Amino acid sequence: MIVYGKNVIKEAILNGRPIYKLYIDQKSTDRKFIEFVENKKIPFEYKDKGFLNNITNQGIHNGVVADVKDYKIYELDQVILENKTQKFLMLDEIQDPHNLGAIMRSAEATQVDGIIMSKKHQVPLSGVVAKTSSGAIEYVKVIVVSNLHQAILKLKEYGHTVVGTSDKAKANYKDIPKSGNITIIMGNEGVGLRPLIEKNCDMLVSIPMLGKVNSLNVSVATALLLYELI
Repeated sequence: MIVYGKNVIKEAILNGRPIYKLYIDQKSTDRKFIEFVENKKIPFEYKDKGFLNNITNQGIHNGVVADVKDYKIYELDQVILENKTQKFLMLDEIQDPHNLGAIMRSAEATQVDGIIMSKKHQVPLSGVVAKTSSGAIEYVKVIVVSNLHQAILKLKEYGHTVVGTSDKAKANYKDIPKSGNITIIMGNEGVGLRPLIEKNCDMLVSIPMLGKVNSLNVSVATALLLYELI
C-alpha cells in the first residue's frame, strides 16, 4: 500500500511495519526526519516532487512517500473476548476517507478495542485514511465483517450494550453507560444509521445542537462519544 506523510511513515517504522520502498523529496530540508530514517537503517531514494505527486494521486505527501505492507484486517472472532471488558466502535457505511482517518485518530486516543466495519459500502483503508489518521492507523484494530446486523447479534451474545446515534433520540450522549461491554455505532455522513441497524440498538443517543446547524461532522461526533466512555 502507498502511504504518505511524515507522521504516518514514522509510526510505521516505529511499529515495525515492513517498508518496501521509501521515497523522499530530493529538495527536502528536513534533516531531523532523514536522520531518523538513517538511524533506523531504512533505505530510501530521493525523488522529484512530480514523481511523488504521481504515485500518491496528488496527495498531500509532505515530501515523504512509502510503499508498505498492507494493514492487517481482523475478524470479529479474533478480537472479541469473554473474560475482558471491551469497547468497540462500529461504523455504518462511512464514505469519506478523511472522516475514517479522523475517527481512527480518536479511536486510538481513547483506546477502543477495535473499529468494526462492513466489507461493502464502506470506504476502504487507503493512503488518504492513513494520512488523516496521522499514524493512528498503526495501532487501531480494524475488524471487517460481512454483515453488521449479524455482528451486532454476536456482540450482544458477549454482553455488549449497543449504543446508536440519532438526532431524534431523547437520551443525551452523556447518558452512555460508562461500564461493561459497550459498542457505539456511528452512521453514514448523510443519512445516519440504517433502519435495521438502528432497530437493533439497545439505546439511541443524540448530541445537543445549540446553533443553527443540525448536526456535527461524524468524526467530531465520534470523538465526543468515545471520550464519554473514558
